[in-house]
Amino acid sequence: MTIGNLMRLLSDGEVHSGEQLGEALGVSRAAVWKQLKKLEALGVELVAVKGRGYRLAHPLEPLDGAKIVERLPADARHLLARLFVEDQLPSSNEYLRERFSQGAGHGEVCFVELQTAGRGRRGRVWSTPWGQSLMVSMGWRFESGINALEGLSLAVGVVVSQVLEQYGVSPKLKWPNDVLLAEQGSELGKLAGILIEVTGDAAGPCEVVIGMGMNLSLPDSLRATIDQPVAALFDAKAGISRNQLAADMVSGLLDMLAGFENSGFAPWLDAWNQRHAYAGLPIRVIQGERSSDAVAGDVDESGNLWVTENGHSRRLSGGEISVRRRL
Repeated sequence: MTIGNLMRLLSDGEVHSGEQLGEALGVSRAAVWKQLKKLEALGVELVAVKGRGYRLAHPLEPLDGAKIVERLPADARHLLARLFVEDQLPSSNEYLRERFSQGAGHGEVCFVELQTAGRGRRGRVWSTPWGQSLMVSMGWRFESGINALEGLSLAVGVVVSQVLEQYGVSPKLKWPNDVLLAEQGSELGKLAGILIEVTGDAAGPCEVVIGMGMNLSLPDSLRATIDQPVAALFDAKAGISRNQLAADMVSGLLDMLAGFENSGFAPWLDAWNQRHAYAGLPIRVIQGERSSDAVAGDVDESGNLWVTENGHSRRLSGGEISVRRRL
């Protein structure tokens, strides 16, 4: 019995007795109870109905590879080499890096319901309960080398935003790798993060794994452990199909990647700046142990962020730099 099998049985939101779950999974009621406790430890909210059994506090829609693929337009199906949906992995980015090491990886997509060692930018942990986020990694091979990748993470942010806008949501972008959303009039919180990992030659072919993690639901217990403002998509817009959203993300990202090597970030530049969360606002620039105050300007065709510090303009380029809104 895996946690994934148990979650799929519970996903309808109905009450299931321990006996029913045990029969369906071929295990004892005691084994079911242990797995339910494990789910709670992973942040899944369960409701115990006295004398009847257990149900999820909120129904969820498990990801289904066949449903995702059948909802892809023809162009995206042509670009997609293979799609994986995994119940649990240490890291979906690591999974695709391993695929590249085996001679595959290009045009491959991996969704995972639960990551046990997911990482955000600058080594931060990215953790959400089973099935309550959208975590995807995508592999792509670029023949032109690392210079062809300038602004790629920003273009990914634009695609993610455009997909969400189709659902009536209005996200903002935070340089260089975050998608933000305001919940019910509150301040902007982090909705999604993007992590791009590159292996290969600076001048020759390189292999890129694009990871994106988006909060769909965030239990209060988990929010309390996060030290920055966060947002969850389903709080802003309920009723979105996870499988349809997954298909829309795959389609948008594959379409962008197919043209990025030739066109670069330039076609995405205006769309990014239009969604820039901090344009013209005071920010704090953090670089290692150093920080400074500045006013945010626009990004340029290479994906660099221009800021004004003490009356002088300077350019910030990715790496280990982050910016925060200064209130």
